[in-house]
Amino acid sequence: MAASRDVDASFLALPLSALTDAALTRAVDLGCAHADIRVERIRTQSISLRDARLEVLADGEDLGLAVRVVHEGTWGFAAGVVLTAAEAVRLAEEAVAVAQVSAAVNSDRVELAPEPVYPDGVWVSDYDVDPFAVPDGEKTALLTELSEQLLAADGVEHVQTGCQSVKEQKYYADTAGTRTRQQRVRIHPDLTALTVDRTTGAFESMRTLAPPAGRGWEYLTGTGWDWRAEIAEIPELLREKTKAPSVQPGRYDLVVDPSNLWLTIHESIGHATELDRALGYEAAYAGTSFATPDKLGTLQYGSPVMDVTGDRTAAHGLSTVGWDDEGVAAQRWDIVRDGVLVGYQVDRNTARLGGMARSNGCAFADSPQHTPVQRMANVSLQPAPDGPSTAEVIAGVEHGVYVVGDKSWSIDMQRYNFQFTGQRFYRIEGGRLAGQLRDVAYQATTTDFWGSMRVVGGPQTYVLGGAFNCGKAQPGQVAPVSHGCPVALFEGVAILNTVQEAGR
Repeated sequence: MAASRDVDASFLALPLSALTDAALTRAVDLGCAHADIRVERIRTQSISLRDARLEVLADGEDLGLAVRVVHEGTWGFAAGVVLTAAEAVRLAEEAVAVAQVSAAVNSDRVELAPEPVYPDGVWVSDYDVDPFAVPDGEKTALLTELSEQLLAADGVEHVQTGCQSVKEQKYYADTAGTRTRQQRVRIHPDLTALTVDRTTGAFESMRTLAPPAGRGWEYLTGTGWDWRAEIAEIPELLREKTKAPSVQPGRYDLVVDPSNLWLTIHESIGHATELDRALGYEAAYAGTSFATPDKLGTLQYGSPVMDVTGDRTAAHGLSTVGWDDEGVAAQRWDIVRDGVLVGYQVDRNTARLGGMARSNGCAFADSPQHTPVQRMANVSLQPAPDGPSTAEVIAGVEHGVYVVGDKSWSIDMQRYNFQFTGQRFYRIEGGRLAGQLRDVAYQATTTDFWGSMRVVGGPQTYVLGGAFNCGKAQPGQVAPVSHGCPVALFEGVAILNTVQEAGR
């Protein structure tokens, strides 16, 4: 796991070894079968502009340590912010006390799947420019310039611009002997243009399609996305959208762009194949799943052209790491192969519950104050090696709809019945785009939708989308995750008119 740069010296200068020795020694003395410690520093920055004027520039830092133990088959956890050996000992004792109290309500003995030991692991994500090393004035100046470019276009009344940056540093150590140090950077810029019809008061908006990425500030200056080119296109696309006819509901062949399909993957595959949900352990917070373990190896999740992987190694992925928060090395594995459910996302304890020999590294805590829970990998639909371009996929459709960009969505707790909208929709007639449509949503069940997938685009259409804000657990935690996919064609999908559905 080669690092492109070093972990910041200021983080490595923290008393990591002293905290480790104090916490783990005390945990072993108290009879723990397993103990681990995490020391984390998470820096965040949010910049927001309205109509090219700065509204918010907020910085935050979360620094602390956490001790987690398995004592008599029960989890215990404690966290604090004082980085001293005495505090590490106290947290180990508190974690054991929590385990002793929790034992009375623990129905399943905690047993962690084995993992090789990594005694001196170092990993840094793939980025060029640390956004926290760029002066705030330089960042706001560029965002202002991009905002002004969009605001100056005819018909654009307002522009909302935002950029979130995160720098996450983690140290992990456990009683088996693993010691890892990691640093990763991610960034999420976006611009939204709003137009208003002064006569009717009606309004429409359109947002940039650029996804959040595991990159640095270079993402805003031309690496990985052409911001100026996309901004230049938005005003005309927005004008066309305001004049577009409302869709006639019915069944259409649906061509879904990666900028929309990533979210459908997230909701209908990513969450559905988290094993804690499938086992019923994650049920209170929009939990459970239709893809239960008894269906592993037999459930026809989709058509034979459907191949989905879980991946914690993808370049610039938001869920990409060197090791997870249980010291498990990053991996890539199959979730759906040839349309059949063949795998889940697991951590070390759910791996054992699912009868698996090893975790695939899906434990994550969003703060040193939170215990790791099973979280999503970069779950991605794989392209066809010799698959068609987007234009070629559209050319094969006689009567259909092409959807671009994500917007609102709805899905049931079992990740089965869903409805999605988008940033813009186009009518397809005779293999050509025939203008935009409005008020469009597509609706299906998970297996019907993926079962209707007939064409998967080639690698040239593949884009890594994603989100900073995937929510799960109680108390709630937020995790970043990416989902890659090519363009894809789905036959006979139900299209709704959202205005009619709302009774307007």
